[in-house]
Amino acid sequence: MNFKPIIIVAGQPDSIFFEVFFKALKKKKFKSPLILIASLRILNSQMKRLNFKKKIKLLGLKNLKKQKLNNKSINLIHVPSNFSHFKKNKIIISNLYIKNSFKLAFKIIKSGFSHKLINGPVNKSKFLNKKFLGITEYISKSFKVKKVAMLIYNDEISVCPVTTHLPLKLVTKKINYLLIKDKVELINNFYIKNIGLKPKIAITGINPHCESILKLNEDTKILLPTIRRLKKKGYNVYGPIPADTVFLKQNRTKYNVILGMYHDQVLAPIKALKEYDAINITLGLPFYRISPDHGPNEKMVNKNLSNPLSLIKSIEFLDKK
Repeated sequence: MNFKPIIIVAGQPDSIFFEVFFKALKKKKFKSPLILIASLRILNSQMKRLNFKKKIKLLGLKNLKKQKLNNKSINLIHVPSNFSHFKKNKIIISNLYIKNSFKLAFKIIKSGFSHKLINGPVNKSKFLNKKFLGITEYISKSFKVKKVAMLIYNDEISVCPVTTHLPLKLVTKKINYLLIKDKVELINNFYIKNIGLKPKIAITGINPHCESILKLNEDTKILLPTIRRLKKKGYNVYGPIPADTVFLKQNRTKYNVILGMYHDQVLAPIKALKEYDAINITLGLPFYRISPDHGPNEKMVNKNLSNPLSLIKSIEFLDKK
């Protein structure tokens, strides 16, 4: 069987990515060739610092399709950057490096050479500079895709926030039938295509206990009618369910996905329950895009204490595609 390569953007240079990447290569053997997009200088430096030994095979975009690829070496597409001035203009140089890395990855994906992309962690506040809510939106804009969803996937229970990196005071203004419908459709299609089942989706309320002291209770005025309409369309949706009880063991085992109204409403519980045993999948793109479910964690760089499980799970998922 011919396995399509997995394109991996290393992401932020001062992150734990290389540590977890090296650990993943030590722990697992993957069928799909891995192509790393990163700086050769940083890669060599991290290999030396973390005492990781493996041959590096430099690849060029022009002859990429002619290469016989395997994982006996690190297949690297080098991203040059002016790191001699890194200390003086750390954020600027880092952002340019990340941007150029993504550009190369997007070019490869658009060429049809691969349909599988993983990106390492990126400090969103520094890289995106408030132009996008998150990397999900950054990538979807690059491919002119408007309807996307952020699924934090685990075999037992997954979560999806209706709104992503949005300030809380703006959340209620965004919640409406169309937005929720789009997320439910994307989740439903993903599970049918990739998991082979029609998912049961729990939809949380937005207010504590789905109650409000205000005249406008979004849970009864917006969410309840939305769920009824989606049920009539044939989706297995349930709710609105209070967010403080939906993650109880006897409750969460009834569902495949919990759809929350805002980021931390569902991401905080899933990280507490599964820790690194979850991956971030962007639904709605014309290819698979996954990122490990953790940030760059600059404070842990070079300490060799980071857990590689989420990256391993990301590669394993794409290894089957």
